[in-house]
Amino acid sequence: MSRVPSPPVYAASRPLLSVLVVGSVVLVGLGAAACGDDPAPVALGSAARASVAELVDAPASVTARAVATLSAPADGVLTDLRVSPGDTVTAGQTLAVIDSSTARSRLDQAKQALDAAKRAGRTGGGGLRRADLKRSQRATDQAAARAFAAARDAARKITDPALRDAQLNQVRAAQQQYATAARAADQAVRAAQRGVAQLDAAVGALGAAQRIQAQQAYDLAKSTVDALTLRAPVGGVIQLGGTADGTGPADALTGLLGAAGITGGIGGAGGPGALAGPAMPGVDPAVPVGGRVSAGTPIMTVVDLAELGLVAEVDETDVLLVAPGVAATVEFDAATGATYDARVRAVDVLPAAGARAGVGYQVRLVLAEGRYPDGRPAPTPRPGMSAIAHLRVRQADDAVTVPATAVFSTQGRDNVWLVRAGRAVRVPVTVGVQGTELVQILDGVQAGQQLVVGDTDRIRTGQQIP
Repeated sequence: MSRVPSPPVYAASRPLLSVLVVGSVVLVGLGAAACGDDPAPVALGSAARASVAELVDAPASVTARAVATLSAPADGVLTDLRVSPGDTVTAGQTLAVIDSSTARSRLDQAKQALDAAKRAGRTGGGGLRRADLKRSQRATDQAAARAFAAARDAARKITDPALRDAQLNQVRAAQQQYATAARAADQAVRAAQRGVAQLDAAVGALGAAQRIQAQQAYDLAKSTVDALTLRAPVGGVIQLGGTADGTGPADALTGLLGAAGITGGIGGAGGPGALAGPAMPGVDPAVPVGGRVSAGTPIMTVVDLAELGLVAEVDETDVLLVAPGVAATVEFDAATGATYDARVRAVDVLPAAGARAGVGYQVRLVLAEGRYPDGRPAPTPRPGMSAIAHLRVRQADDAVTVPATAVFSTQGRDNVWLVRAGRAVRVPVTVGVQGTELVQILDGVQAGQQLVVGDTDRIRTGQQIP
Protein backbone atom coordinates (compact mmCIF):
# COMPACT_ATOMS: atom_id res chain seq x y z
CA MET A 1 0.00 0.00 0.00
CA SER A 2 1.60 3.26 -1.09
CA ARG A 3 1.58 6.25 1.18
CA VAL A 4 0.02 9.51 -0.02
CA PRO A 5 2.67 12.21 0.58
CA SER A 6 1.78 15.27 2.66
CA PRO A 7 2.88 18.77 1.68
CA PRO A 8 6.42 19.71 2.72
CA VAL A 9 5.14 22.02 5.44
CA TYR A 10 3.40 19.21 7.32
CA ALA A 11 5.63 16.89 9.33
CA ALA A 12 4.00 13.53 9.95
CA SER A 13 4.73 11.92 13.31
CA ARG A 14 5.61 8.58 11.72
CA PRO A 15 7.47 7.68 8.51
CA LEU A 16 5.10 4.87 7.51
CA LEU A 17 1.38 5.52 7.91
CA SER A 18 -1.77 4.31 6.19
CA VAL A 19 -5.40 5.17 6.84
CA LEU A 20 -8.77 3.49 7.12
CA VAL A 21 -11.54 5.99 6.42
CA VAL A 22 -15.24 5.67 7.18
CA GLY A 23 -17.23 8.72 6.20
CA SER A 24 -16.08 11.56 3.99
CA VAL A 25 -14.72 15.07 3.94
CA VAL A 26 -16.50 17.16 1.33
CA LEU A 27 -14.57 19.53 -0.87
CA VAL A 28 -16.89 22.49 -1.25
CA GLY A 29 -15.20 24.25 -4.15
CA LEU A 30 -12.24 26.12 -5.51
CA GLY A 31 -11.74 29.79 -4.85
CA ALA A 32 -9.16 32.26 -6.11
CA ALA A 33 -6.73 34.36 -4.13
CA ALA A 34 -7.47 38.09 -4.39
CA CYS A 35 -4.00 39.05 -5.50
CA GLY A 36 -2.25 39.14 -8.88
CA ASP A 37 -3.61 39.09 -12.38
CA ASP A 38 -3.62 35.29 -12.63
CA PRO A 39 -4.73 34.05 -9.20
CA ALA A 40 -3.94 30.46 -8.27
CA PRO A 41 -6.90 28.38 -7.06
CA VAL A 42 -7.28 27.59 -3.37
CA ALA A 43 -8.71 24.18 -2.49
CA LEU A 44 -11.34 24.33 0.22
CA GLY A 45 -12.96 21.66 2.31
CA SER A 46 -14.76 21.25 5.58
CA ALA A 47 -14.25 19.38 8.82
CA ALA A 48 -16.51 16.39 9.18
CA ARG A 49 -17.23 13.55 11.52
CA ALA A 50 -15.66 10.26 10.41
CA SER A 51 -13.70 7.27 11.61
CA VAL A 52 -9.96 7.34 11.14
CA ALA A 53 -7.34 4.70 11.86
CA GLU A 54 -3.61 5.11 12.25
CA LEU A 55 -1.59 2.24 10.84
CA VAL A 56 2.08 1.38 11.04
CA ASP A 57 3.39 -0.51 8.02
CA ALA A 58 6.01 -3.17 8.76
CA PRO A 59 7.77 -5.73 6.55
CA ALA A 60 7.02 -9.27 7.68
CA SER A 61 7.56 -12.91 6.82
CA VAL A 62 5.42 -16.01 7.36
CA THR A 63 6.40 -18.52 10.03
CA ALA A 64 5.17 -22.04 10.77
CA ARG A 65 4.00 -23.01 14.23
CA ALA A 66 7.06 -25.26 14.57
CA VAL A 67 10.02 -26.32 12.46
CA ALA A 68 12.14 -29.29 13.56
CA THR A 69 15.24 -30.47 11.71
CA LEU A 70 16.45 -34.01 12.42
CA SER A 71 20.19 -34.50 12.03
CA ALA A 72 22.53 -37.47 12.09
CA PRO A 73 23.81 -38.06 15.65
CA ALA A 74 26.96 -39.83 14.42
CA ASP A 75 28.91 -40.73 11.31
CA GLY A 76 27.24 -43.52 9.39
CA VAL A 77 25.02 -44.55 6.48
CA LEU A 78 21.36 -43.69 5.88
CA THR A 79 19.93 -47.22 5.51
CA ASP A 80 16.18 -46.57 5.65
CA LEU A 81 14.04 -43.57 4.66
CA ARG A 82 10.36 -44.16 5.40
CA VAL A 83 8.88 -40.86 4.21
CA SER A 84 8.85 -38.75 1.06
CA PRO A 85 8.80 -34.97 0.59
CA GLY A 86 5.34 -33.59 1.26
CA ASP A 87 4.22 -36.49 3.49
CA THR A 88 2.27 -35.59 6.61
CA VAL A 89 3.59 -37.28 9.75
CA THR A 90 2.57 -37.46 13.40
CA ALA A 91 4.71 -36.82 16.47
CA GLY A 92 6.74 -39.90 17.40
CA GLN A 93 6.52 -41.52 13.98
CA THR A 94 9.70 -43.27 12.79
CA LEU A 95 11.05 -41.42 9.76
CA ALA A 96 14.50 -42.83 9.01
CA VAL A 97 17.23 -45.14 10.31
CA ILE A 98 21.00 -44.55 10.27
CA ASP A 99 23.56 -47.31 10.72
CA SER A 100 26.74 -46.27 12.51
CA SER A 101 29.33 -48.94 13.28
CA THR A 102 31.36 -46.33 15.13
CA ALA A 103 28.49 -45.46 17.47
CA ARG A 104 27.68 -49.11 18.17
CA SER A 105 31.35 -49.91 18.82
CA ARG A 106 31.55 -47.06 21.32
CA LEU A 107 28.43 -48.36 23.04
CA ASP A 108 29.95 -51.85 23.36
CA GLN A 109 33.15 -50.41 24.81
CA ALA A 110 31.22 -48.20 27.23
CA LYS A 111 29.13 -51.19 28.33
CA GLN A 112 32.24 -53.24 29.05
CA ALA A 113 33.78 -50.37 31.03
CA LEU A 114 30.58 -49.90 33.03
CA ASP A 115 30.37 -53.62 33.84
CA ALA A 116 34.01 -53.61 34.93
CA ALA A 117 33.44 -50.58 37.19
CA LYS A 118 30.43 -52.27 38.81
CA ARG A 119 32.38 -55.51 39.37
CA ALA A 120 35.24 -53.57 40.93
CA GLY A 121 32.79 -51.93 43.29
CA ARG A 122 31.38 -55.29 44.40
CA THR A 123 34.86 -56.74 45.05
CA GLY A 124 36.05 -53.79 47.07
CA GLY A 125 38.40 -52.33 44.51
CA GLY A 126 40.10 -55.46 43.20
CA GLY A 127 43.07 -55.39 45.60
CA LEU A 128 44.17 -51.84 44.94
CA ARG A 129 47.16 -50.72 47.01
CA ARG A 130 48.03 -47.23 48.18
CA ALA A 131 50.62 -46.99 45.42
CA ASP A 132 47.96 -47.74 42.80
CA LEU A 133 45.42 -45.17 43.98
CA LYS A 134 46.83 -42.08 42.25
CA ARG A 135 47.45 -43.96 39.01
CA SER A 136 43.87 -45.25 38.98
CA GLN A 137 42.55 -41.80 39.80
CA ARG A 138 44.49 -40.23 36.91
CA ALA A 139 43.15 -42.85 34.50
CA THR A 140 39.59 -42.18 35.65
CA ASP A 141 39.98 -38.43 35.26
CA GLN A 142 41.48 -38.83 31.79
CA ALA A 143 38.64 -41.09 30.66
CA ALA A 144 36.10 -38.59 31.98
CA ALA A 145 37.86 -35.72 30.23
CA ARG A 146 37.75 -37.61 26.91
CA ALA A 147 34.05 -38.37 27.32
CA PHE A 148 33.13 -34.77 28.09
CA ALA A 149 35.30 -33.42 25.28
CA ALA A 150 33.53 -35.73 22.81
CA ALA A 151 30.15 -34.58 24.13
CA ARG A 152 31.09 -30.91 23.76
CA ASP A 153 32.36 -31.47 20.21
CA ALA A 154 29.07 -33.12 19.27
CA ALA A 155 27.06 -30.31 20.84
CA ARG A 156 29.01 -27.65 18.95
CA LYS A 157 27.94 -29.24 15.65
CA ILE A 158 24.33 -28.26 16.34
CA THR A 159 23.51 -25.27 14.16
CA ASP A 160 20.58 -23.89 16.16
CA PRO A 161 22.11 -21.47 18.73
CA ALA A 162 19.49 -21.99 21.44
CA LEU A 163 19.63 -25.77 21.26
CA ARG A 164 23.44 -25.75 21.05
CA ASP A 165 23.63 -23.67 24.23
CA ALA A 166 21.15 -25.98 25.98
CA GLN A 167 23.16 -29.09 25.13
CA LEU A 168 26.43 -27.48 26.21
CA ASN A 169 24.77 -26.58 29.52
CA GLN A 170 23.77 -30.25 29.94
CA VAL A 171 27.34 -31.37 29.37
CA ARG A 172 28.56 -28.82 31.92
CA ALA A 173 26.02 -30.06 34.48
CA ALA A 174 27.15 -33.66 34.07
CA GLN A 175 30.79 -32.61 34.28
CA GLN A 176 30.10 -30.79 37.54
CA GLN A 177 28.50 -33.94 38.96
CA TYR A 178 31.58 -35.96 38.10
CA ALA A 179 33.85 -33.22 39.49
CA THR A 180 32.10 -33.48 42.86
CA ALA A 181 32.69 -37.23 43.00
CA ALA A 182 36.28 -36.80 41.79
CA ARG A 183 37.07 -34.27 44.55
CA ALA A 184 35.73 -36.65 47.17
CA ALA A 185 37.88 -39.44 45.73
CA ASP A 186 40.95 -37.20 45.62
CA GLN A 187 40.54 -36.23 49.28
CA ALA A 188 40.14 -39.89 50.29
CA VAL A 189 43.20 -40.95 48.28
CA ARG A 190 45.33 -38.19 49.82
CA ALA A 191 44.20 -39.17 53.31
CA ALA A 192 44.98 -42.83 52.67
CA GLN A 193 48.45 -42.00 51.35
CA ARG A 194 49.15 -39.96 54.51
CA GLY A 195 48.05 -42.91 56.57
CA VAL A 196 45.22 -41.04 58.29
CA ALA A 197 42.38 -43.04 56.72
CA GLN A 198 41.53 -46.61 55.86
CA LEU A 199 42.56 -47.84 52.43
CA ASP A 200 39.08 -49.25 51.91
CA ALA A 201 37.54 -45.77 52.26
CA ALA A 202 39.82 -44.35 49.58
CA VAL A 203 39.20 -47.28 47.29
CA GLY A 204 35.44 -46.90 47.79
CA ALA A 205 35.49 -43.19 46.96
CA LEU A 206 37.62 -43.76 43.89
CA GLY A 207 35.38 -46.60 42.78
CA ALA A 208 32.31 -44.35 43.08
CA ALA A 209 33.94 -41.77 40.82
CA GLN A 210 34.85 -44.49 38.34
CA ARG A 211 31.28 -45.80 38.25
CA ILE A 212 29.88 -42.30 37.69
CA GLN A 213 32.32 -41.72 34.84
CA ALA A 214 31.53 -45.10 33.28
CA GLN A 215 27.79 -44.59 33.61
CA GLN A 216 27.94 -41.17 31.94
CA ALA A 217 30.07 -42.53 29.09
CA TYR A 218 27.57 -45.37 28.62
CA ASP A 219 24.59 -43.01 28.66
CA LEU A 220 26.25 -40.84 26.03
CA ALA A 221 26.94 -43.81 23.77
CA LYS A 222 23.46 -45.29 24.34
CA SER A 223 21.66 -42.03 23.55
CA THR A 224 23.67 -41.73 20.34
CA VAL A 225 22.70 -45.24 19.24
CA ASP A 226 19.05 -44.62 20.17
CA ALA A 227 19.14 -41.46 18.07
CA LEU A 228 20.10 -43.43 14.98
CA THR A 229 16.36 -44.06 14.63
CA LEU A 230 14.97 -40.66 13.70
CA ARG A 231 11.45 -39.92 14.96
CA ALA A 232 9.25 -36.91 14.32
CA PRO A 233 9.48 -34.47 17.25
CA VAL A 234 6.26 -32.76 16.07
CA GLY A 235 3.53 -33.50 13.58
CA GLY A 236 3.75 -31.78 10.23
CA VAL A 237 4.87 -31.95 6.62
CA ILE A 238 8.16 -33.52 5.57
CA GLN A 239 10.87 -31.69 3.67
CA LEU A 240 14.12 -33.50 3.00
CA GLY A 241 17.34 -31.79 4.06
CA GLY A 242 17.74 -28.90 6.46
CA THR A 243 16.69 -25.26 6.31
CA ALA A 244 17.76 -22.70 3.74
CA ASP A 245 19.97 -20.74 6.13
CA GLY A 246 21.35 -23.76 7.94
CA THR A 247 19.93 -22.62 11.25
CA GLY A 248 17.42 -25.40 11.79
CA PRO A 249 17.74 -27.22 15.11
CA ALA A 250 19.33 -30.64 15.30
CA ASP A 251 18.28 -33.37 17.69
CA ALA A 252 21.68 -34.99 18.01
CA LEU A 253 22.24 -34.62 21.76
CA THR A 254 18.84 -34.54 23.45
CA GLY A 255 19.09 -36.48 26.69
CA LEU A 256 22.86 -36.62 26.41
CA LEU A 257 23.81 -37.62 29.94
CA GLY A 258 21.07 -39.39 31.84
CA ALA A 259 23.34 -39.88 34.86
CA ALA A 260 23.25 -36.14 35.43
CA GLY A 261 19.49 -36.28 35.94
CA ILE A 262 18.74 -35.24 32.37
CA THR A 263 15.91 -37.29 30.85
CA GLY A 264 14.60 -37.81 27.33
CA GLY A 265 16.13 -39.50 24.32
CA ILE A 266 17.59 -37.98 21.20
CA GLY A 267 15.09 -37.73 18.40
CA GLY A 268 12.24 -38.76 20.71
CA ALA A 269 8.81 -37.26 20.26
CA GLY A 270 8.49 -33.90 21.88
CA GLY A 271 12.14 -33.77 22.94
CA PRO A 272 14.10 -30.54 23.35
CA GLY A 273 15.02 -28.90 20.11
CA ALA A 274 11.79 -29.92 18.43
CA LEU A 275 10.53 -26.36 18.14
CA ALA A 276 12.22 -23.51 16.36
CA GLY A 277 10.86 -20.15 15.71
CA PRO A 278 11.00 -18.42 12.70
CA ALA A 279 13.17 -20.80 10.71
CA MET A 280 12.56 -20.71 6.97
CA PRO A 281 12.33 -24.07 5.13
CA GLY A 282 14.84 -24.23 2.31
CA VAL A 283 16.34 -26.52 -0.28
CA ASP A 284 19.38 -28.14 1.29
CA PRO A 285 20.54 -31.23 -0.66
CA ALA A 286 18.82 -34.38 0.59
CA VAL A 287 20.83 -37.45 1.63
CA PRO A 288 19.95 -40.51 -0.51
CA VAL A 289 19.34 -43.94 0.96
CA GLY A 290 22.73 -45.63 1.17
CA GLY A 291 24.53 -42.29 1.37
CA ARG A 292 27.09 -41.56 4.06
CA VAL A 293 26.40 -38.90 6.64
CA SER A 294 28.52 -37.10 9.22
CA ALA A 295 27.46 -36.15 12.73
CA GLY A 296 25.24 -33.09 12.45
CA THR A 297 24.21 -33.67 8.81
CA PRO A 298 20.55 -32.57 8.42
CA ILE A 299 18.44 -35.47 7.14
CA MET A 300 14.97 -33.94 7.01
CA THR A 301 12.81 -31.14 8.39
CA VAL A 302 9.29 -31.42 9.81
CA VAL A 303 7.20 -28.27 9.32
CA ASP A 304 4.09 -27.88 11.46
CA LEU A 305 1.61 -25.83 9.40
CA ALA A 306 -1.31 -26.15 11.82
CA GLU A 307 -1.04 -22.46 12.66
CA LEU A 308 0.73 -19.87 10.53
CA GLY A 309 2.17 -16.72 11.99
CA LEU A 310 4.05 -13.60 11.00
CA VAL A 311 7.19 -11.98 12.29
CA ALA A 312 7.19 -8.27 11.48
CA GLU A 313 9.95 -5.75 12.11
CA VAL A 314 8.75 -2.46 13.59
CA ASP A 315 10.93 0.61 13.89
CA GLU A 316 11.73 1.95 17.35
CA THR A 317 9.76 5.13 16.59
CA ASP A 318 6.56 3.08 16.29
CA VAL A 319 7.01 0.03 18.51
CA LEU A 320 5.64 1.68 21.67
CA LEU A 321 2.28 1.97 19.90
CA VAL A 322 2.14 -1.78 19.26
CA ALA A 323 0.75 -4.10 21.92
CA PRO A 324 -0.67 -7.64 22.08
CA GLY A 325 -4.17 -7.73 20.64
CA VAL A 326 -3.59 -5.00 18.03
CA ALA A 327 -5.36 -5.94 14.78
CA ALA A 328 -3.64 -5.86 11.41
CA THR A 329 -4.30 -6.47 7.75
CA VAL A 330 -1.64 -8.22 5.68
CA GLU A 331 -0.77 -8.12 1.99
CA PHE A 332 1.42 -10.58 0.05
CA ASP A 333 3.16 -10.08 -3.26
CA ALA A 334 2.35 -13.74 -3.92
CA ALA A 335 -1.42 -13.09 -3.63
CA THR A 336 -1.97 -9.75 -5.34
CA GLY A 337 -5.21 -8.08 -4.30
CA ALA A 338 -5.92 -10.39 -1.36
CA THR A 339 -5.94 -9.23 2.23
CA TYR A 340 -5.43 -11.35 5.33
CA ASP A 341 -6.40 -10.62 8.91
CA ALA A 342 -3.84 -10.90 11.70
CA ARG A 343 -3.49 -10.02 15.36
CA VAL A 344 -0.42 -9.20 17.45
CA ARG A 345 0.52 -12.03 19.80
CA ALA A 346 3.72 -10.63 21.32
CA VAL A 347 6.25 -7.82 20.98
CA ASP A 348 9.91 -8.61 21.61
CA VAL A 349 11.59 -6.72 24.44
CA LEU A 350 15.05 -6.67 22.86
CA PRO A 351 15.80 -5.22 19.41
CA ALA A 352 16.08 -7.55 16.45
CA ALA A 353 19.53 -8.66 15.40
CA GLY A 354 20.51 -7.30 12.01
CA ALA A 355 17.67 -4.81 11.77
CA ARG A 356 17.26 -3.15 8.37
CA ALA A 357 18.22 0.37 9.40
CA GLY A 358 18.37 1.86 12.85
CA VAL A 359 16.76 -0.09 15.69
CA GLY A 360 13.87 -2.45 14.99
CA TYR A 361 11.85 -4.83 17.14
CA GLN A 362 10.21 -8.09 16.11
CA VAL A 363 6.44 -8.25 16.46
CA ARG A 364 4.85 -11.70 16.32
CA LEU A 365 1.35 -12.09 14.91
CA VAL A 366 -1.17 -14.88 14.42
CA LEU A 367 -2.23 -15.03 10.76
CA ALA A 368 -5.82 -15.80 9.74
CA GLU A 369 -7.31 -16.70 6.36
CA GLY A 370 -7.43 -14.15 3.57
CA ARG A 371 -9.91 -13.14 0.89
CA TYR A 372 -9.99 -11.35 -2.42
CA PRO A 373 -12.18 -8.26 -2.88
CA ASP A 374 -14.86 -10.38 -4.60
CA GLY A 375 -15.12 -12.67 -1.57
CA ARG A 376 -13.11 -15.60 -2.93
CA PRO A 377 -10.83 -17.28 -0.38
CA ALA A 378 -7.17 -16.40 -0.84
CA PRO A 379 -4.50 -19.10 -1.03
CA THR A 380 -2.69 -20.19 2.10
CA PRO A 381 0.78 -18.58 2.18
CA ARG A 382 3.90 -20.63 2.79
CA PRO A 383 6.51 -20.17 5.51
CA GLY A 384 9.18 -17.72 4.42
CA MET A 385 6.94 -15.62 2.15
CA SER A 386 7.33 -11.87 2.53
CA ALA A 387 4.47 -9.56 3.36
CA ILE A 388 3.53 -6.09 4.54
CA ALA A 389 1.61 -5.91 7.82
CA HIS A 390 -0.56 -2.85 8.37
CA LEU A 391 -0.81 -2.61 12.16
CA ARG A 392 -3.85 -0.66 13.32
CA VAL A 393 -2.24 0.99 16.33
CA ARG A 394 -4.89 3.68 17.00
CA GLN A 395 -8.45 4.35 15.86
CA ALA A 396 -11.01 7.07 16.52
CA ASP A 397 -14.68 6.66 15.63
CA ASP A 398 -17.14 9.51 15.03
CA ALA A 399 -14.31 11.99 15.46
CA VAL A 400 -13.90 15.50 14.10
CA THR A 401 -11.53 15.09 11.18
CA VAL A 402 -9.91 17.23 8.52
CA PRO A 403 -7.87 16.29 5.44
CA ALA A 404 -4.23 15.65 6.33
CA THR A 405 -3.22 18.32 3.80
CA ALA A 406 -5.05 20.96 5.85
CA VAL A 407 -2.67 20.65 8.82
CA PHE A 408 0.65 22.48 8.85
CA SER A 409 3.26 23.20 11.50
CA THR A 410 4.56 26.60 12.59
CA GLN A 411 6.98 27.08 15.48
CA GLY A 412 6.38 23.56 16.71
CA ARG A 413 2.58 23.88 16.75
CA ASP A 414 -0.02 22.31 14.44
CA ASN A 415 -2.40 24.74 12.72
CA VAL A 416 -5.13 24.96 10.08
CA TRP A 417 -6.46 27.84 7.96
CA LEU A 418 -10.14 28.33 8.74
CA VAL A 419 -12.31 30.44 6.44
CA ARG A 420 -14.34 32.99 8.40
CA ALA A 421 -16.36 35.68 6.68
CA GLY A 422 -14.45 34.94 3.47
CA ARG A 423 -10.99 35.43 4.98
CA ALA A 424 -8.28 33.07 6.15
CA VAL A 425 -7.72 32.74 9.90
CA ARG A 426 -4.87 30.65 11.30
CA VAL A 427 -6.11 28.47 14.17
CA PRO A 428 -3.89 26.27 16.40
CA VAL A 429 -5.22 22.71 16.70
CA THR A 430 -4.52 19.60 18.75
CA VAL A 431 -4.05 16.54 16.58
CA GLY A 432 -5.15 13.05 17.66
CA VAL A 433 -5.13 9.94 15.48
CA GLN A 434 -3.21 10.60 12.27
CA GLY A 435 -3.88 8.85 9.01
CA THR A 436 -2.60 9.50 5.53
CA GLU A 437 -5.81 11.11 4.26
CA LEU A 438 -7.57 12.17 7.45
CA VAL A 439 -6.39 13.57 10.76
CA GLN A 440 -8.39 13.67 13.97
CA ILE A 441 -8.70 17.15 15.54
CA LEU A 442 -9.13 17.09 19.30
CA ASP A 443 -9.35 20.85 19.78
CA GLY A 444 -9.61 23.97 17.64
CA VAL A 445 -12.02 22.92 14.87
CA GLN A 446 -15.66 21.85 14.84
CA ALA A 447 -17.47 19.68 12.33
CA GLY A 448 -18.82 21.68 9.42
CA GLN A 449 -16.27 24.50 9.54
CA GLN A 450 -14.71 25.45 6.22
CA LEU A 451 -10.92 25.39 5.82
CA VAL A 452 -8.10 25.45 3.31
CA VAL A 453 -6.98 21.91 2.37
CA GLY A 454 -3.97 22.50 0.13
CA ASP A 455 -1.02 24.82 -0.53
CA THR A 456 -1.27 26.12 3.02
CA ASP A 457 2.16 27.75 2.73
CA ARG A 458 0.75 30.30 0.23
CA ILE A 459 -1.99 31.54 2.56
CA ARG A 460 -1.62 34.64 4.74
CA THR A 461 -3.68 35.79 7.72
CA GLY A 462 -6.64 37.86 6.57
CA GLN A 463 -6.27 36.83 2.95
CA GLN A 464 -9.59 36.92 1.14
CA ILE A 465 -10.88 33.50 0.17
CA PRO A 466 -13.72 33.79 -2.39
